[in-house]
This record gives sequence, C-alpha cells and structure tokens, in this order.
Amino acid sequence: MTTDIVVPAEQEGTKAVLKNWLKALGDSVRVDEPLVEIETDKVAVEIAATADGVLAEILVDAGADIEPGTVIGRIAESAAPVERAMRASAGIAIPRPQRDRPDAPHFPPGIRRLLAEHNLDPDTVPVSGDRLSRDDIEAEIARRATATKPAGVGVTVVPHDSMRRRIADHMAQSLRTAPHVTALFEADFSAIIAHRTAHRAAFSDQGANLTFTVYFVAASVAAMKVVPAVNARWYDDRIEIFDDVNVGIGTALGDKGLIVPVIHRAQTLSLIEIAQRLTEITEKARTGSLLPADVRHGTFSISNHGVSGSLLAAPIIINQPQSAILGVGKLQKRAVVREHSGHDSTEIRPMAYVTLTIDHRALDAHQTNAWLTRFVETIENWPR
Repeated sequence: MTTDIVVPAEQEGTKAVLKNWLKALGDSVRVDEPLVEIETDKVAVEIAATADGVLAEILVDAGADIEPGTVIGRIAESAAPVERAMRASAGIAIPRPQRDRPDAPHFPPGIRRLLAEHNLDPDTVPVSGDRLSRDDIEAEIARRATATKPAGVGVTVVPHDSMRRRIADHMAQSLRTAPHVTALFEADFSAIIAHRTAHRAAFSDQGANLTFTVYFVAASVAAMKVVPAVNARWYDDRIEIFDDVNVGIGTALGDKGLIVPVIHRAQTLSLIEIAQRLTEITEKARTGSLLPADVRHGTFSISNHGVSGSLLAAPIIINQPQSAILGVGKLQKRAVVREHSGHDSTEIRPMAYVTLTIDHRALDAHQTNAWLTRFVETIENWPR
C-alpha cells in the first residue's frame, strides 16, 4: 500500500517550483516529518509526510514547475520492498539515471527550459546528487561565466534563484495585466510622531513594535470606508469588493527580494493588535518561518519604501490580483506653508510623500484621490 505525496491544493503565488527533496529514495519517514520543499514567488513551504513508511517513489525532480494537486511522490509501508533502499543497504552502488539531450522527455520542464536557455549539454554539467538539479545547472552557468570573463574586467555572476525568477514573473505579469496609474499626495507626520513617542514603550511592554507602518495599516482601513472599491479584485465581467481588509506588508529579504505577509481582517483590529500582528509576521518573514496562511488572501498592499531611503517610487507594481498598492516615501523635514488666523507662515514639518497606484480598469482618479484624502486626514489628525 502506498500514500501519495501531493502538492497542496491552495497555493499563494503565480507559480511554484519543487525546490528540494529533503529525503532520498528508500529513507524512512514519519507522519508530519518534512519531505520536500516547494517555493513560489511569495513563500517557501515544506510538505510533510501523511503516513509512516519509506519514500518509495520520486515522480518530480528538483527544479520542476508544479501545480496544486500534483502527485510528486509516494510513501510505501515500512514493510514494503523498496529496491533502492535494499540495494543501498547492501552496499550496492546505484547507477545514476541516464542523462540525455536538453529536450529529453524524462527531464522536468523547468530543467529542460534552463538547459535550453543557456545552450547546455546535460552530460557536461557536474551533478551534486543523484540527479541533475536546478542548483547544478545554475552553478555551472556561474562557473562558465567566470571562466569566460574578459581579462581586466570585473564581473560577478549571480545566477537567479527560484524565488527571484518567480518574483520577476509576477511583476512582469502584473504590468502586462493592469494599466498602472499613480496619484501622489504628501502627509504631515507630526500627529503620529507625537502619539508614537507617547505610547511606544507601552506597546513594547505588550510585545508590539509601534512602527509607522502600524499607523499606515489603520489609516488604510479608515480610507477603505470612504472608497471600498480600492479593496477589490477585477474580473472581466465583474468587480468583487471585499468586506475584510487583508493588508499585505512588503517585507524586504535582503538580496533575496521581497515577500508580502498579510495582516488579516485589519478592520477588526485595534492599534495594539495591528502592531502585535505586524511584529509577529515581520519576524517570521525575516527568519524564513512564514506559513502559507501568512501570505494568503491579501486584498491590498503597502510598500513602505521610504525605510530604504527613497522619497518617491512610481509606479509601485500592484500585487496581482489586487487593485491597488499604497507607497510611503522617506520621512523628511521640509519647509511648508501653513495658514493661521488668515496669515501664512512657514514651518518645518516632518513630511512624506504617499502614493496610491491603481489598476485603472477597476478604479478611476476621483476614487483614488478620495481614498488618499481620507488616508492623509487620518494620519494628520491622529489623536494624541
């Protein structure tokens, strides 16, 4: 009797790739023990065994594109004979699978495509394990690029990993799909700075980091009440407007790219609850411990790109299939003109540019500007 190893039916991201098998053929496995790692442009996740036994079949190699519901391997009962395990335990060498041309049908599609893109003969690629993998090919690409580097020219070749490739695919697909339009406002942060100064220590005592992004989430919820259509998804025959405001927060992973964990049902959370949830998912993102549920079902996204120094970024690519994304630039003290009792005065204020990039199929300028107006009003009039 065998048990199928199946890719989860729900998957967050545009594509998925089988990144790595964590067990070899013939290895013993236990229920809930990680077997294989899959990766999308949004998250890496392990698939665990659903039965005790031995890994009897591997049907999909590392580097292959996979879809939800795909059977990628099988677990046999402990007593079932597994030829590979028996031969290995007897000390008999196991021949490596024959490798053929890049278009050979036994190579997974992802491997065939990578070989073809770089005009590589698989017989010339060193293999680190039992089978040719994406990592083997990328290592050979890097080695050849370094070997052929012109004398006196400094070049560092960094092959794309699977997450970077999927981020690239997702970004390009978004631009192809949606006409992006960006509106620009600016916001005075004086009120939220005063509130943060007064309450930061108390939030910290409750395990919450009171960052500016916490206020951005809360102000976005307020703005959704004015223009619910921003919290929507476009289809060819309809727009679906969601009751739950599930806010994705763009989180940088260094050179690895970006991931967008989600604060679910933000409209039901207090400021301290938003801060606690944001603290939790940010830490999980940076330690690589996000679960699929942590990145699913986002309806709106925020890019706080100002933390890395930029004043303005436009357009910020919409996280498909959402309809809009908020961008917040670097906080900067600027001279602004304020009117008091009929007289103008110049004041130094902590200001930041805020943008809303929309899918123009789903939203128009008046909706975009109304949403940003309420967002800025909420930030600038935050009670102390």
